[in-house]
Formats: sequence, structure tokens, C-alpha cells
Amino acid sequence: MRVVVVIPTYNEAPYIEKLILRVLYLHPNFDILVVDDNSPDGTGGLLDILVNKSERVKVLHRKQKSGLGRAYVAGFKYILSSDNHYDRIIQMDADFSHDPKYLIDLIKATETKDISLGSRYIFGGRITRWNSFRRMVSYIANIYARRLLNLKINDCTSGFRCFRREVLDQIKLETIESNGYLFQIEVLSRCSRLGFSMQEVPIIFVEREYGKTKFSFYDIWEAFWGILKLSILKS
Repeated sequence: MRVVVVIPTYNEAPYIEKLILRVLYLHPNFDILVVDDNSPDGTGGLLDILVNKSERVKVLHRKQKSGLGRAYVAGFKYILSSDNHYDRIIQMDADFSHDPKYLIDLIKATETKDISLGSRYIFGGRITRWNSFRRMVSYIANIYARRLLNLKINDCTSGFRCFRREVLDQIKLETIESNGYLFQIEVLSRCSRLGFSMQEVPIIFVEREYGKTKFSFYDIWEAFWGILKLSILKS
């Protein structure tokens, strides 16, 4: 089985080298694709150095920051068009909020399911270093998405996922326009409508120590109206 881990970055210089080395060390058969949105903090330069050191690391440089969803779509399309045929495609954050130790658990879950998700909201999963407002927003967003889109997943906004290749081949990536929270939910909704099976894997989510979270009030606004729109299109 060939596995690639897709990691989007924007100003992740404090984390990205450590994360890549950690993934390479723990999982010697995995490849890594980093999608960098022209980070002004030098993340792109660090990635070029790592690419020269390991053939297992690749970087996709983009000209400007255009959102998490656009970065993942670009990364997934790059992987699907690559000469390397990857059987499993994993997405994860660059700031160690997603621990690489869970990668094997996600892959094992796709032995019987099409998609696996690192879940903060099932038994064994939890969140550390979030304030009460962030917890409340996440909790409400997941209830809202589950009810309006009839999703059978507890953590619809999780960004730690493993896909069988055929899933990404069929969800029409080029037509996805959403970003942030809504991107994660829209992908899940498309997968659900196409009948792909899913399984949640418990993870401990750790908020970043350095830098600013990418979460914003715009993400809340986009998710609220975007989920409503998705529910109307689905009905």
C-alpha cells in the first residue's frame, strides 16, 4: 500500500520541519506533499531544503494565500495526477494539533471503510488548550451539520482524515469552492451522498503553542450559510 500525507501550510516555520521529520521517522514508507501558500515567514524556503534532502518529501508552491479548501483541492489534484499511484491519501494540519502517531490507526480503519476521521467527539477523543468559546462554536457547528446534512459522524469538522484513492477520484474536487470549516463539511457531505463508508478514530487534539490559529469569525459565517445551502441542494 502506498500512502501520501498532504499538509497545507501558511506561516508554519516553527512547526513544519519537526512535523515532517516526525512523520518520516515514524512511518518510513509514507510520502509527504506540503502545499504552501507563499508563506511570508520562510516556510517555503525550509520546505525546499527538506525536498533536497529526501525524495519522499514534495512541495507544491502556490502564489498566494487562498484558503484551506483551495490548498487541499490543489494538493489532492496534484496527487491524483501524479505518476505515483497512492492507495491512501491523508490530510492533516501542520502545527502538531494532529499527532502523527494516529496515522496508522486512520489507515487501519480504511481496511474496511472508505474514509476514516480523527475524532475529538467520540470515546477516547478530546481537545486540549481550547477556550470555552471555541469549544462551544465547534460543538454547535457539528450538531448543525449533522442535523441539516444527515451526517452520521460526530466530528464533521475534523481535518485529520484518510481517504481511499477512489473517494477523491469521485467527489469532483474541481467543483468545490468552500474553505475552512465548510470545506471539511462539504467534502464529508459529498462522500455521504455518494454512499462511501466512514469510521471515526479517537484522537487527542492539541491546540498550537506558537503563532495564531487560522480560525476566524469568517469561518463561522461561511459555515453557517454554507451548511444551509448544502442542505437545500441536497433536498
